[in-house]
Amino acid sequence: MKKILSTLAFGLTLSATQFATANEVTDFLDTAVDDAKYVATSPTAWDKSDWQNLGWAGAAVLGTAIIADVPMRDFMRQQPRNNSFLNSVENFGTTYAFATMGAFYAVGLATDNQHTVQVAEDAVIASALSATLNQTIKVTVNRSRPRDDVGTGNFQGFTGLSNNSSFPSGHTTEAFTLAAVIATSYEEDWVSYAAYSVAGLVGAARMYNDAHFASDVVASAIIGTYIGRTVVKHNKHSRKNSFVLLPELMPDGGAGIRVVGLF
Repeated sequence: MKKILSTLAFGLTLSATQFATANEVTDFLDTAVDDAKYVATSPTAWDKSDWQNLGWAGAAVLGTAIIADVPMRDFMRQQPRNNSFLNSVENFGTTYAFATMGAFYAVGLATDNQHTVQVAEDAVIASALSATLNQTIKVTVNRSRPRDDVGTGNFQGFTGLSNNSSFPSGHTTEAFTLAAVIATSYEEDWVSYAAYSVAGLVGAARMYNDAHFASDVVASAIIGTYIGRTVVKHNKHSRKNSFVLLPELMPDGGAGIRVVGLF
């Protein structure tokens, strides 16, 4: 819950920072609400292939739990402790992720690049949505963490709003959400490779620190990637088909309306 509130607060800060007008803040909030509705209701418009993809995703998580949870945990426990690289890259699931969003927003403002600003806004919205779904699953299934040493199948179910649940990984969900937003916003292949590589390292770091099983990480990667991609694609379509009507004075002294937008 703290992560959700922090993400929303950060989003409001982005919209209100610098010279943002009241209309810009309202536009951001309207976009966030629209995205939340779209993500929540999108399964009602899924076709057969979408449901098949969901089935494959579930099979991937279950298969990982059966095949890889125990051996991956044993492998990670055999590695030397206090790996500074993994401990640092893990922060791309928390503070570094927020710093990255802030950097996109600041650069967008400084260079008057609306697309870069929109990447930051999409990342904030997607992060809030993925964090909400992540936390809902966490408190619902309440899986014990690897470090608790009670096995891979200890799911206690809902016992309250405790955040100490292994499934899924909040850090990894956030990392893949941000990676998906960035990768979907740019066409260059190297951007996707770089973004998803960092996100994958976050998942590896969480397993290395005995905080999550491999299946937790796989589930988080699926959640983050889906929501990040969905938000960007939906907003691209919405922005492409948006327009505003502006009053305009004509050279002959008359008045008219000018339509501005992308179609």
